[in-house]
Amino acid sequence: MRQFFIIYFFLVALVLTVFGFRGCKSTKPPLEIFPDMDRQAKFAEQGATSFFADGRMDRPPVPGTVPHVTGDQKAFPHWIPDGQFREDSYLATGKVEDGSFGSGFPVEVNYDNMRTGQEIFTIYCAICHGDSANGQGVVAQQRYGYNTIANLLQTRIMELPEGEIFNTITYGKNTMGPYGNKIRVEDRWKVVMYVRALQRAASATVDDVPPEHKGDLGL
Repeated sequence: MRQFFIIYFFLVALVLTVFGFRGCKSTKPPLEIFPDMDRQAKFAEQGATSFFADGRMDRPPVPGTVPHVTGDQKAFPHWIPDGQFREDSYLATGKVEDGSFGSGFPVEVNYDNMRTGQEIFTIYCAICHGDSANGQGVVAQQRYGYNTIANLLQTRIMELPEGEIFNTITYGKNTMGPYGNKIRVEDRWKVVMYVRALQRAASATVDDVPPEHKGDLGL
């Protein structure tokens, strides 16, 4: 008897599968055993509702809310991709008043900031650009298809203003992705600071060594 019911159930399921009401149209909502949250009760933007006293679905900001902007930075020059506001436009964008990239650092140049820049460079940049910034990182050596990895020790890049290097880190360039949402704005400047140190080390000569330290080199 047990086998009979099993076979009967199987035949019924087979008949419903083959001759079921597949493709039939209905104005009624479908019967969903497991809807998986496909359709949820929600408020549409700029819609009306009787739930709130003013009848609007869109709610005004809570008093004291900190402003947050996403989208085109050109329309909001003091905003940066992480959505925070900076009163210092050069700190936030790397550009000066006439819209060109500026030179210099809006953060203090000191040992601690240089070390922070080195740590972040090692985490995010060295895998492509190499520990010495010569463009021979692991990605370049393994030939993963990234043929435009820049050698940051080139004269062309050494001559770029600091603001333009900051902008490249923020928004990316060629096959390099943007890091504006991964690295804090101040820390991006510290990376630029460390890149400048690597460039100076690669292009330095004996004449650049202070006289009081030449003895350390046996000169």
